[in-house]
Amino acid sequence: MVSVEVLGSGTAWSKDAEPGTPRGPGLCSLSVQRARLWRSEERDGMRAILGSYDSELTPAEYSPQLTRRMREAEDMVQKVHSHSAEMEAQLSQALEELGGQKQRADMLEMELKMLKSQSSSAEQSFLFSREEVDTLRLKVEELEGERSRLEEEKRMLEAQLERRVLQGDYDQSRTKVLHMSLNPTSVARQRLREDHSQLQAECERLRGLLRAMERGGTVPADLEAAAASLPSSKEVAELKKQVESAELKNQRLKEVFQTKIQEFRKACYTLTGYQIDITTENQYRLTSLYAEHPGDCLVFKATSPSGSKMQLLETEFSHTVGELIEVHLRRQDSIPAFLSSLTLELFSRQTVA
Repeated sequence: MVSVEVLGSGTAWSKDAEPGTPRGPGLCSLSVQRARLWRSEERDGMRAILGSYDSELTPAEYSPQLTRRMREAEDMVQKVHSHSAEMEAQLSQALEELGGQKQRADMLEMELKMLKSQSSSAEQSFLFSREEVDTLRLKVEELEGERSRLEEEKRMLEAQLERRVLQGDYDQSRTKVLHMSLNPTSVARQRLREDHSQLQAECERLRGLLRAMERGGTVPADLEAAAASLPSSKEVAELKKQVESAELKNQRLKEVFQTKIQEFRKACYTLTGYQIDITTENQYRLTSLYAEHPGDCLVFKATSPSGSKMQLLETEFSHTVGELIEVHLRRQDSIPAFLSSLTLELFSRQTVA
């Protein structure tokens, strides 16, 4: 008869445990004892069965039957050995996984300790940060109050500037007053100077006539003719009234002319979207209504005396609209198309923003 015993490699594997789950030293010894007991019982059962078969066999049938049983027993022993090797391999793999899990648990425990220490330091820093936040909040409130005050001052200054503009005031560094060649004011002043010269000449002749009459002598013929041609006091008063009326009319014309100029500038700015200022002789600065920055402007220079031909001068803002310059000025040679496209471009930027 062949007896079969299965011995482990020192660490047992429980039959009832899930695959890949290692046991401790106490559980391992208990599992080994249970496995040995189970093997012993199985062995005794097999011996009992073989004994019953042997008792029934005759001596002639005993030898072939024994040979067959030997082969079956050897096959079973091979299966048991292979199963044992497989179980040992699984046990080794489980032990390796257990070691890895233990290392990972140690690492997690270290990380947990580090996180606890960091959380304690974070709580301390949070206490300090709350004080800083309160300080910053007070500063923000102060800055908000300062900003409100500055905005109110800005609105007041803009109202004062608008009122001064309506009264006819202007910035001489940015605005140039146009003088008409046939200005009624200049004509009235010239006429006033001529009348003043004539009156001075008449006064000199009258003084000479008065001195001659006071001396009681003869009056020179030229003074006597001048005295005869002198206007009466009524005519002089009438002339004075006419001069005063002309001066008053001239002053009113100046005020009306200044008001009309401001109205015309505002109308051009509203209709075209561009404020036109004369910087120097034959140079005009255009500032768009939709400009993103106050310094965004275009400068054109008149290249002909009549102003029918204009040339765009280089500015910082002109570098940002190179594509529009290439299409509308160089290819199409149209300044109105260029200004219209620029207005649409700036308007779309503000709409999107």
